[in-house]
Amino acid sequence: MNLKDASIEQTDNCHPLFRNAPSSVAFKKLRKRLLRQMREALGDFSMVEPQAKWLICLSGGKDSYALLALLADLKWRGLLPVELLACNLDQGQPGFPKHILPEFLEQTGIPFHIETKDTYSIVKEKIPEGGTTCSLCSRLRRGHLYRIAHEENCTHIVLGHHMDDLLETFFLNLFHGGRLATMSPKLRNDNGDLIVLRPLIYAYEGDLERFAQALKFPIIPCNLCGSQKNLQRVIVREILDTWERQTPGRKSIMAKALSNVSPSHLLDTELFDFSQLDGLAITSKV
Repeated sequence: MNLKDASIEQTDNCHPLFRNAPSSVAFKKLRKRLLRQMREALGDFSMVEPQAKWLICLSGGKDSYALLALLADLKWRGLLPVELLACNLDQGQPGFPKHILPEFLEQTGIPFHIETKDTYSIVKEKIPEGGTTCSLCSRLRRGHLYRIAHEENCTHIVLGHHMDDLLETFFLNLFHGGRLATMSPKLRNDNGDLIVLRPLIYAYEGDLERFAQALKFPIIPCNLCGSQKNLQRVIVREILDTWERQTPGRKSIMAKALSNVSPSHLLDTELFDFSQLDGLAITSKV
């Protein structure tokens, strides 16, 4: 099945996630654009293996809600021949509203797995006050998600990162890591037994936020890493947002550059064999 070419015109029926969706032209265009971008990502990076089982990582934030809704929409339309299992890892954060996600998923008919592991206390114990918690928190979370995927016989783990995340990661690697790299749309984990997918890589955060607001998803804020204001990622995000305000469309141009690489115009001798140019005649005009 060619996911790019398949029609996504509105039908009389819809997935329960969209029962209360706005009927405005603006929302219909937004929904269609996001579905198109997701289909393009699924096709461009060969993400879909028929009959595979996907573990959809649901944090309770706008991006993961949008990820789940768009995947469910494609599956409802018969355009995504995989099994979906939503998964939330309750990390033991104080005040975390445990009832919200189970109630939401039951009401919308989404199969789900809720796992409770107190990684919050581990992070707070290991990281000094004011320190950056993201790295340790993500490592702990990733380990549990890989384990859950195996226990649930899932072949793929699906994450809600979008184009803004990719651009921020690119500049973080450029400024602080000394390399040209960003998040991969599709990768195999270190053990080689799971595939990690990011189907929202062509979507932008602003669109996902409008989408989530329109569908009134019950957003759960993060009070661990999400509350840190001095992260380098936050600084890079502010830089990118400033550039976009000054020159609208700048992000789209940078996004295009991520898929338009010229190895011979970089300095990586592992990526391009400059010795192949030896012996060529060089002519010049006087």
